[in-house]
Amino acid sequence: MDLEPSPRQRELIALAQRLARERFAPRAERHDREASFPFDDYADLRAAGLLGLCIPTGYGGLGADYETYCLVAEQIAQGNAATALTFNMHCLTMLMMGVLADTMPMSSAARGRHEKLRAARFREVIEEGAFYGQPHSEPVEQGETDTALRMGGRRFGTTARKVDGGYVVNGRKFFVSLAGCAPYFATPAIRVGDEPWIERTLYLQISKDAPGVSFPGDWDPMGMRGTVSRDMLLQDVFVPDDGEVLPPGLFGAMYNAFPQLSPLTFCATFLGLMQAAYDGALAYLTGQMAGSPGLHTEAAVKGHAVAEMLFTLEAARALYYRAISEARVDAPPDAVQRARAAHVTVQRSTVTVTQEAIRVCGGRGLLKRYPLERYARDARAGALMRPWTQEIATQQAWEAALGLDAPDMRREPRLSP
Repeated sequence: MDLEPSPRQRELIALAQRLARERFAPRAERHDREASFPFDDYADLRAAGLLGLCIPTGYGGLGADYETYCLVAEQIAQGNAATALTFNMHCLTMLMMGVLADTMPMSSAARGRHEKLRAARFREVIEEGAFYGQPHSEPVEQGETDTALRMGGRRFGTTARKVDGGYVVNGRKFFVSLAGCAPYFATPAIRVGDEPWIERTLYLQISKDAPGVSFPGDWDPMGMRGTVSRDMLLQDVFVPDDGEVLPPGLFGAMYNAFPQLSPLTFCATFLGLMQAAYDGALAYLTGQMAGSPGLHTEAAVKGHAVAEMLFTLEAARALYYRAISEARVDAPPDAVQRARAAHVTVQRSTVTVTQEAIRVCGGRGLLKRYPLERYARDARAGALMRPWTQEIATQQAWEAALGLDAPDMRREPRLSP
C-alpha cells in the first residue's frame, strides 16, 4: 500500500505546482471578478505541454494515466479552481479516447477506425493547442433520467439522426463549461432508432463554430465563475462520420463499466481547493498573506480549529487517494463504493474547510481582497455537479449496500418527443 507518487508523477506534480503558484493564482481574482475564461492559463498549459498530459507518449503527449491526472489536477486547483475544473473536461476527453478506450472491448474494425480518428485529434491538440469541453448535462425537460446507465442523471434529450455522411444533432445542454471558449465539445447524444439503447449512444466532436451551435444566456454565478458554463443549443448541427470521438455504443458501455470515471476526476479540483483554503488560513494567521494582521492573543482558540481543518483535509485526501489508486474499468463493487464514499467526503469536507478558513481568520476573511471568500464560493459547486451529486452518490451507495441496484431494476431510457 505504497501511496508515494512515482518519480514521473512527482515531476508532473512539481510542474503543476509551479504553474499554479506563479501563473494561475495571481490571475484568479480577476477571472473570478469578471466571470471571464482563463485563456491566459490555457496558454501556459499549452506552453508547458500539459494540454497533452493525458495523451499517450506514442502520440507526443505526456502519457499520464487516470491516477496521475488526478494528482496533477489537485495542484492546478490550488492556483485557480475554475481553471482546474475546465481542464478536467479536456483531460477526461483525452483519457476516454486514449487509455480508457484501449481497455474496452470493440471489434478489430472499430478499433482500427478509432485509432485513425484519435491520432488526428491528438495531433491537433499537440500541434495546434486544441482543447475540449464536455457538455454532458441536460435540463430535465429534455429527457428522462436514465436509470439504465448508472451515472445518476445521465440524460439523452440530445438526439442524432443518421444521414448520408454523418449525423444531424439536436438538443440543449446546460452548465457547459468552456462555453464558446473551447474549440471543440465532446458531446453525448443518442442515435434515433430501434436498436438497444446502449448501441445508440454516441460521443461526437462538435466545433464551437459549427452552423447551428449557439451558447445563449448570461453567466453570473456565485462560484466557479471562470468556468463560463452557459447553455449550448444544438439546432440541426451536422456532424460528419469522422466526428465520432468514440466508436458508436462505446460511450454508454464505458460509463456503465466505469461509473466513477468523471466524479473522481472532479474531486481532484475540490481537494486542491481545500488545500488552498487551509494554506490560506495559515498564511493569514501567521501574517504571511499581504494585509493580514497575523496571530496575536488567540492562538489557543484558533489553533484548535486549525488542527480540525488539518484532520478533515488529510482524512479526505487519504480516502480519495485510495479511491483513485483502484479506479479502473470493471472495478470490483467495493472499489466503486469507496469511490462514492471518497466523492461525498471530499465534497462535504471542501465546504467545511473553506468555511472554517473564513471563520478562523475573522471578519476580514469575507473581504474580496483575500482569496478565502472565493474558495468558499467555489466549494459550493462540488455537491451539485452531475453525474454524482451528493444525493445521487448517497442513494447509489445505500442501494448497492442493500442489494437494490441489480441490473433487472434498470429500465431503458425514453427519448423526449
